[in-house]
Amino acid sequence: MTVIDIGAAFNRRSLARWRANPITFVEEALIDPEIGRPFKLLAAEREFLKFAFAIGPDGRLLYPEQVYSCPKKSGKTTFAAIITITIVVLHGGAYPEAVCCANDLEQSVGRVFTMIKRIVEASPLLQREAKIGADKITFPAFHNATITAIAVDAAGAAGGNPTISTFDELWGATSERARRMFDEQVPTPARKISCRLTVTYAGFSDESSLLEELYKRGMALPEIAPSLRAGDGMLMAWHHEPVAPWQTEAWLADMRRSLRPNQYLRMIENRFVTTESSFIDLAAWDACVDPAASAVVSNRSLPVWVGIDASVKHDSTAVVAVTFDQQAQRVRLVFHRVFQPSAADPLDFEGAIENTVRELCGRFHVVEVRFDPWQMQATAQRLLRQGVRIEEFPQSVPNLTAASQNLFELIQGRNLVLYPDAAMRLAISRAVAIESSRGWRISKEKMSHKIDVIVALAMSAHAAVQGHAPVIVTADLISRLMAMPKRRRY
Repeated sequence: MTVIDIGAAFNRRSLARWRANPITFVEEALIDPEIGRPFKLLAAEREFLKFAFAIGPDGRLLYPEQVYSCPKKSGKTTFAAIITITIVVLHGGAYPEAVCCANDLEQSVGRVFTMIKRIVEASPLLQREAKIGADKITFPAFHNATITAIAVDAAGAAGGNPTISTFDELWGATSERARRMFDEQVPTPARKISCRLTVTYAGFSDESSLLEELYKRGMALPEIAPSLRAGDGMLMAWHHEPVAPWQTEAWLADMRRSLRPNQYLRMIENRFVTTESSFIDLAAWDACVDPAASAVVSNRSLPVWVGIDASVKHDSTAVVAVTFDQQAQRVRLVFHRVFQPSAADPLDFEGAIENTVRELCGRFHVVEVRFDPWQMQATAQRLLRQGVRIEEFPQSVPNLTAASQNLFELIQGRNLVLYPDAAMRLAISRAVAIESSRGWRISKEKMSHKIDVIVALAMSAHAAVQGHAPVIVTADLISRLMAMPKRRRY
């Protein structure tokens, strides 16, 4: 093979030495952009690289299917960038192609490809030979090698001849479209050096089927080193313990406090979990209960935010009012009421919900009422005409994700103050978090369980956190307020 002379460092002898031991190439030629010095590989990374570039008697990679999986914040994305650059430069052959795949183009550009760009720009031996674009890097001196970021589009990727394809966080690849893209990037027999690299942590056992299939295949292989398995054309590292020095005990303790148990198992211990887990630990809920507190009877100057989770039949309907304590920076439960309709005795919205809202408006300063418009459009229109500030809050995935996360953080941080209520405690014990790649939301453990009061609490708490910020009074605001039509107030 003709070697292009691009300086003393890239002569025939150094390339042969680096091909024989790619670790030396990484730690001599590639610069860590964060510190401006050559990379120092982690022990787990060095062990993986000992086998990742192993070549058989036929000149082909022994392990064209490669998986590197370890806990969150282990440097997986950077490691994928390192491997991609190394295989293209040292083993690419004629016109080598590398593709960085992700669920969408923004992710593919924003993760592995961006790290590749940073490493190339920081490494003088590469930077001077690279032509860097928004989603493509070309190395004319390395046989016109290319590294490209692409989105999940199997049809668009068809016909490629990649030297390496990288997939970042494959746990999120849950669609048929993603599976087709993964299949399309199978290592090509047209090249002796061709591989598919997946870097990820664990996914959901009832959702991340593509990743779980890879995991099960890898776990059936012989273990050649701790947490490293190889055979049948596949190399898989699957670590459950931290691999990086920055993943300290203090960080692990912080993750235990911040994450729900299933998320900790998945992201930090790198274990497959189901999409359903307890929404909150009861001990955390109990820590927010003030035994001396009670529902507030009346305080016309107290600003409150109201959430309504309504149902005409079957499910219960809950009305929850909270306030925001500016001094303590906490959300405080002020009032709640639960109605239980049935098929024989459906809920009288006008006699129940509307009267309750009007009652609250007479007892407190109601800043905002949030409701799901599916059952309450007529009720909302009547209340709006009566001067109540009522806002739609459809229980869509984005809205429920935002409200659920907000409530979770309030409880975990003990920034929610509750009065004792056995029924509400029972409801939170039955609430679970349903999670997917789109986010997670509060749901019920069983169809017969009623958690509407928790959903209403999440809605009202979210409104309170969003709306407690002080309003900056300007001349324009005063003029707009003066121009507003006068409405009857309660």
